[in-house]
Amino acid sequence: MSPLPAANRYDAVLIGGGIMSATLASLLGQLEPDWSIAVFERLDSPGQESSDPWNNAGTGHSALCELNYTPQKPDGSVDISKAVAINESFQLSRQYWSHLVETGVLSDPGRFINSVPHMSFVRGDDVEFLRARYEALAPHPLFAGMEWADDQATVGEWAPLLLEGRDPGERLAATRSSAGTDVNFGALTAALLQSAGARGTQVFTGHSVRKLHRRGSGWTVSVASSDGTTTEVATPFVFVGSGGGALHLLQDSGIPEGKGFGGFPVSGQWLRCTNPDVIARHSTKVYGQAAVGAPPMSVPHLDTRVVDGRRSLMFGPYAGFSPKFLKTGSFTDLPLSIKPHNLLPMLAVARDNIPLTTYLVKEVLQSQEHRMASLRVFYPDAADGDWELLTAGQRVQVIKKGPRGGVLQFGTELVHAGDGSLAALLGASPGASTAVDVMFRLVRECFPAHAERWTPTLREMVPSYGTKLSDDLDLLEKTFARTNDALHLTA
Repeated sequence: MSPLPAANRYDAVLIGGGIMSATLASLLGQLEPDWSIAVFERLDSPGQESSDPWNNAGTGHSALCELNYTPQKPDGSVDISKAVAINESFQLSRQYWSHLVETGVLSDPGRFINSVPHMSFVRGDDVEFLRARYEALAPHPLFAGMEWADDQATVGEWAPLLLEGRDPGERLAATRSSAGTDVNFGALTAALLQSAGARGTQVFTGHSVRKLHRRGSGWTVSVASSDGTTTEVATPFVFVGSGGGALHLLQDSGIPEGKGFGGFPVSGQWLRCTNPDVIARHSTKVYGQAAVGAPPMSVPHLDTRVVDGRRSLMFGPYAGFSPKFLKTGSFTDLPLSIKPHNLLPMLAVARDNIPLTTYLVKEVLQSQEHRMASLRVFYPDAADGDWELLTAGQRVQVIKKGPRGGVLQFGTELVHAGDGSLAALLGASPGASTAVDVMFRLVRECFPAHAERWTPTLREMVPSYGTKLSDDLDLLEKTFARTNDALHLTA
């Protein structure tokens, strides 16, 4: 546990020690080196909730393989707009991380990012959808090089486990992109906060923010250490980036922009392979179709991970339900989040999402036999003794006002006060992969008075800032080459 802060005022207070706060601390520390910045994390070390490598998929989400980002329209065509936006967003992350490596802020990028091909894999009637998706994405410059296969031999070359024990007559198809990555966001979070700390940012672990009080144009933040000691610090700016815990603090702030927001928690589990021979035969991330009624975070995938220099293999996630908003949270998190201002949206979401409720009940009640059956859809020869069950992180899906009273949003939502003095990040996937994009938007929207002065620095960090790479093919080609070189990526 870190000691209580000696200072009673900071230029910025960041709540939560995950990838979002770490990215913002890194960014603000470069934009304003003289600012005093404090980060408060309730656990004993940063990056242990949603950013921890065993609590998330670790995919550098760029829509190369995630089928839920490319919905099929009634006419059979595929809408790629969200996939393009997510890919553009991840390119900002790659550029920012490359800048940090090139300037010596981060070292050894292999500790947090590695090349791992991304595949989409379907069977039966879903083959037509995947073909339509491929034909829509492949011509787009951000998805150049995507490969298609509908023969078992080629799919088996890409991912041998998919074909071991499979009926040779089964109809299947896959796409593959060698531009995919695996990201250890826990390691990246720790590295960003360590470098920010070396520049003067103070990181306090073992400290929980209990209350936020509006004081004039700024805030008083009440902080409690794990031994029960409390203190108050003043600041003109607060960022609430505490994952599932952000909703309660947003509500506590009382800002009108936070009215109507609620949250629906979804827990998860993984199967992790314990057989080195099986792990060695798989070197890609393979995403399939989600079950009817499943939340996007439950899209099944057979997933190569690189954690602390070692390759691992995981399958999942299996969705579940817990009223906790954090893996280390409380069973009262959900009921205490229900307020008069969000009751109608939450009831409307309950009314309109019966299939999701039914799906989660089935997931909670499933046995290990059922989990293995789901795995064998991807890897038919999977042996029971080769896999162990892990509990993944909690995700809190955003509920907000909508046309029918309320809507369950699968994504992230940046909510900020009208005067820019407080911002909170709610939601889940693709979350961590879009951290740089979200934090660039935060500094633009919450610090408009600094925007003109900061823009040259932001463009130095991220050359495509303010533009779309897909609109400038020359810049796109240079950016791919630069980031691949800086991050030691192979494609």
